[in-house]
Amino acid sequence: MTDLKTFFRPGKIGTLELPNRIIMSPMGNGYSEPDGRFSKRDIDYFTERAKGGAGLIISGATKIEKNLEYCPTTKLPSADTDVNIAAMHDLTCAVHDYGAKIALQLTAGLGRQAPIIGSLMPLISSSEIPAAVDPSITCRSLSLEEIRTLVKAFGTAAQRAKEGGFDMVEIHGHVGYLVDQFMRKTWNKRTDKYGGSFENRMRFAVELIQEIRERVGPDFPISFRLAVDLGNTDARSIEESQEIALRLETAGVDAIHADAGCYESLELVFPTAYMGDACLAYTAKAIKEVVNIPVIAVGNMTPDTGAEILSSGQADFIAFGRQMLADPEFPSKVKKGQVEDIRPCIRCNEKCLGYAFRNLPISCAVNPVTGKEKYYELKKAETPKRVLVIGGGPAGMETARVARLKGHDVILMEKSDTLGGQLKAAKTSGFKKELHGLVCWYRRQLERVGVDIRMNEMATEASVRQMNPDAVVLATGAIPSIPIIPGIEGENIVEVSDFYIHNKPVEGNRIVVAGGGLSGCDAALDLANAGKQVTIVELLPELAVGMNVVSRISLLARLAKAGVVMKSGYTIKEFRDDGLTTVDTEGNEHLFPADTVILAMGTKSENTLCDPLRKTVEEFYEIGDCVGPGNAGSAIQAGFVTGWRL
Repeated sequence: MTDLKTFFRPGKIGTLELPNRIIMSPMGNGYSEPDGRFSKRDIDYFTERAKGGAGLIISGATKIEKNLEYCPTTKLPSADTDVNIAAMHDLTCAVHDYGAKIALQLTAGLGRQAPIIGSLMPLISSSEIPAAVDPSITCRSLSLEEIRTLVKAFGTAAQRAKEGGFDMVEIHGHVGYLVDQFMRKTWNKRTDKYGGSFENRMRFAVELIQEIRERVGPDFPISFRLAVDLGNTDARSIEESQEIALRLETAGVDAIHADAGCYESLELVFPTAYMGDACLAYTAKAIKEVVNIPVIAVGNMTPDTGAEILSSGQADFIAFGRQMLADPEFPSKVKKGQVEDIRPCIRCNEKCLGYAFRNLPISCAVNPVTGKEKYYELKKAETPKRVLVIGGGPAGMETARVARLKGHDVILMEKSDTLGGQLKAAKTSGFKKELHGLVCWYRRQLERVGVDIRMNEMATEASVRQMNPDAVVLATGAIPSIPIIPGIEGENIVEVSDFYIHNKPVEGNRIVVAGGGLSGCDAALDLANAGKQVTIVELLPELAVGMNVVSRISLLARLAKAGVVMKSGYTIKEFRDDGLTTVDTEGNEHLFPADTVILAMGTKSENTLCDPLRKTVEEFYEIGDCVGPGNAGSAIQAGFVTGWRL
């Protein structure tokens, strides 16, 4: 294992001294007040991460002005008025109380990537180019006067940040937002001094740096978040991004925050579980090779990969984003050597990115307290109860953990010999290792808090009655849904949970996966990566329906790259020894040859104990998949709330 002490060497960005090398990366959270002020919810959220030991916290993108771009659904904080300085001060003081530093990330706006809200205000950009959301709409090119307005607004916003107690500002030049639209040749079609040559395309970014420096003085640090790899064929090269970084250093920035992606390559912006650990580390390494200022690395980092990158000199600081949502105490646990106690981010993107894309305040699939740190504060129960939790899946484990933290006497009863429920499928898949890590984390936490775990015990109405608990939580999960189709019980049929959980062998080389939901697609990817010839057959018009857009894009791209044949809109007519027959939307029959068929046709609730126990137990809760099949995040949320209410 890499020496994790390397995280805790003091570091500097410009004149700013940091206690360690762990940075909380900027993420929009949707918590700000309607007028753009930081809210009490913001303060609670950031303070919890400061308390957890982060050396530097970088806030999510903050608007410098709100007149040129109309984004009412994109709830960003703003630094466009002196009125907001007081709220900034409240936030920075709270963070400083715990020894952390905090930076304000400033954005000129989304430009061509902004949401389209009717015709109230046309989208702006560096030049007249298609909007990202709807290419039939052409953006309006900013005038020279408007560019100067933005430059001055950056300086004024940075000055407010300094007055409000922030320790640094960061320019948002990432994700293909407006600043990036000036730098990239394919987006910048201008013919004046802000377009054409490399020097001209860099002019806007350079003027922002110069204006900020003039307003805040020589000793106030400036970072620049740069998309080193835009991830599509007409994007700039890594070499050009290195040239950009050098120009930014010359202009006066004190650090480069190396990142990747734009809206045409979203999985680089929000790395998924399918992309592996430290998947964007190459961007920091490339920038570190050419600049003399600190470089910040980010992207699916783990304690080991982050420490290795620091030790090898590929970066000076490591930024953790979603991991800091999952466990605010991540830095302090790393420092204490309690890595096994870190609640892992499962990289699902569901309640962070997924909520943000729906214009909702973000949360976290594995940590429901995220964004509700005071509302969900755990207090000891006035009257401890004897609580029986039936089912050791994510809903049951979370209920048991939280109820025990509240002081209840908790018994967790699981009919099998292992905890995890549907998450047990994660143990055999490389891209599901974070889910497996979550199960391991739960086992450790349940043992530490003293939950009475009883394995290989099947709950019955009689056994529950005999135990006489004060409260019962039914979290028995779901079981495979087996439709009535001829041949479905054939010897060449392997149910997807048997493949993953019980390691049932998959014979032959030609595999058909019956069902294109998440479990079916994941199984197809695993089998294709193992060298099998895989076809997915799905009834619905599309595969992986219900996933957040970025994770779905990432999954489908990997299925295609692995050579998986994807067929949607096909109804299965019959399972046969040599494959299965289907009917397409036009009524045509098709045979899909297969040596083995993986059955992944969904699940149904296992709630046979519900009615008997509801009549037997006065305080009774039914949660998780036994109410209705969902995902890990919905199960954990239900478990947390139930334990919190007890």
